[in-house]
Amino acid sequence: MFFARQRSKEVRNFDYQVLWRSSEEYRARPLPRLDHVLRVEDIVVRFGGVIAVDNVEFVVKPGEILGIVGPNGAGKTTLLNIISGFYKPQKGRIIFKNRDITRLSPAERVRLGIARTFQHSELFTSMTVLENIMSGLEPWRKYSTLAAALWSRSTKKWEEWARARAEQVIDLLDLHPYRYHVVGSLPPGVQKRVDLARALAQKPELVLMDEPMAGLSREEKEDIARAIVEVNETRGTSFVLVEHDLEVVMDLCDRVIVMDYGKVIADGLPYEVARNPKVIEAYMGG
Repeated sequence: MFFARQRSKEVRNFDYQVLWRSSEEYRARPLPRLDHVLRVEDIVVRFGGVIAVDNVEFVVKPGEILGIVGPNGAGKTTLLNIISGFYKPQKGRIIFKNRDITRLSPAERVRLGIARTFQHSELFTSMTVLENIMSGLEPWRKYSTLAAALWSRSTKKWEEWARARAEQVIDLLDLHPYRYHVVGSLPPGVQKRVDLARALAQKPELVLMDEPMAGLSREEKEDIARAIVEVNETRGTSFVLVEHDLEVVMDLCDRVIVMDYGKVIADGLPYEVARNPKVIEAYMGG
């Protein structure tokens, strides 16, 4: 088996969120426990005459690792773009922690606790690892361009806070040897870890990952998988993974959704989904 997971079957509840209170500090506040962190309700997205996502519904539980699989063109990445705010649906709602976020911008969703990584690196290749991770905290920057030019007190405070937050995830993902390396010079596996680190620096409650294993060696996949499990178990962070590597999905995810032609055709435990005749026909070519 690719990656043996050892974890409690009990789904953990993540009962706090770190929010920006001023330009200088974050404070923790208790939140009510929820039976789901995300709810996708009857989502429809059309591009011209093509229905990319067709009445899709599902929930993500607190502390759950959910896999989304399906053939090319099934609507998986489009669905992630809807949840993260890059696309707006023609129908349906996105509910995050009992709040309707369907019309919120991507930056507003980041501040609420939704982070995103990409299949093809969206990192700044001419910047260092540390700078790239800090760039993920821009939605919380409260000072003006003039204040930055004058190196004001608020600018210094944000810089100190962002650097400290970046160093935390550098420790978490064992990126110490690359801290000051330019990202464009690093191998794909390390770049994927930097992308995940940038997302985790935001201390999200939900991380959306688009094909995190694409183009990686077996060893690099194991590194990413271990990082996901560690964050999931130590922080209670929920993950939604769009992934083509079925071995990884079946071994890593608590639950799997299968899409085909924009519709959800199966939703269940990995072994249940693997035996579903519709999945075998649509995805495995059986």
